Amino acid sequence: MTAMSRATEDYLKAVYHLGTHGDTVTTGMLAQELGVSSPSVSAMVKRLEDGELIDRSDGRGFRLTDAGEREALRVIRRHRLLETFLARALDVPWDEVHAEAELLEHALSDRLEERIDAALGHPTHDPHGDPIPPRDGPHSESWGVPLEAVPPGSRFRVERVSDRDSAALRHLGQLGVLPGALLDVEEPEPFGGPYWITVDGLRHPLGIPLTRLVHGRIEGTA
Repeated sequence: MTAMSRATEDYLKAVYHLGTHGDTVTTGMLAQELGVSSPSVSAMVKRLEDGELIDRSDGRGFRLTDAGEREALRVIRRHRLLETFLARALDVPWDEVHAEAELLEHALSDRLEERIDAALGHPTHDPHGDPIPPRDGPHSESWGVPLEAVPPGSRFRVERVSDRDSAALRHLGQLGVLPGALLDVEEPEPFGGPYWITVDGLRHPLGIPLTRLVHGRIEGTA
């Protein structure tokens, strides 16, 4: 089995993240996701394959093996618990917790992980609405309906917001577009113009890139 170095954990997380969006994961996609060169990705992929953490048997791309998925979920669990701890206990803004958790997740011990989990009351979701994998048992990464696909006139409950863009998170947070928020969705402006939403009685425009970050469920008409 390949040693779980920081780089190994980062690659496994990236493969898991890309795979949950229904994509066939390729070397080029990983290079873009991690911001590294394709030759570096090819070398690491070979090591992960030798360690039986990924599989390329279908000839189109690669996927995590069962062992690789377990390791990816182990790190993702720590990351999301740390995000939740930083937000709740230290009042770190939701647009900053992702970067801080990236630094801490590789050094967290099993014992401290469980202490944090217990102290937080065994949370099921992090501040962005991402589900926290259990220590054992099945895990689902369902994203729900993206805001950009919601019909005009709908009432939309935010469940999850992508944490990949801290500036976008900061803006959405200032507007109140947070997990649990209820939005009234209006007709978008023509020719690629913004979507208009109402949250907490205030009307705001959202550009299309922002609507792709927000996921949830439709709860009827406004």
